[in-house]
Amino acid sequence: MIKTESLQQKYAAKSICYGCGPANPDGLHINSFPEGDGLTCVWEPEPKFQAFPGMLYGGLIASLLDCHCNWTASWHLKNQNGLDAPPCTVTAELNVKYLAPTPATAPIRIISKVVKSKERSATVEGELYSGDLLCATCSAVFVAVKEGHPAYHRW
Repeated sequence: MIKTESLQQKYAAKSICYGCGPANPDGLHINSFPEGDGLTCVWEPEPKFQAFPGMLYGGLIASLLDCHCNWTASWHLKNQNGLDAPPCTVTAELNVKYLAPTPATAPIRIISKVVKSKERSATVEGELYSGDLLCATCSAVFVAVKEGHPAYHRW
């Protein structure tokens, strides 16, 4: 199966989110795709994201996990609640574990899945790899916002 349009491109083409917004010219432009019971993302690092020669900095790793896992939660809530589009979700909690230095010289692959959900929230676990090396994991909670919240209709 050829993956052509990511969830971000399909549902949030005008989003300016630094991590996943297609409309942010300076952003990371992550692209998440449904696969199995979760989402996957492959992202190409650039030298400007290094902490020290050849390795990504930790804040970027957290950002990649945060945005990708946020879409995992939103996609899950869309499907769970029979919605036409993913609801706008925000991060309520993010815990990242750094397991190994992450090379800045190879594509980054992120996989994630929902491990617990309610009507308006989801807990997601994510894994970030460089090649076959598991470099970081996360557990995060995301909440679908209601009208009146600044993130409502941000997509």
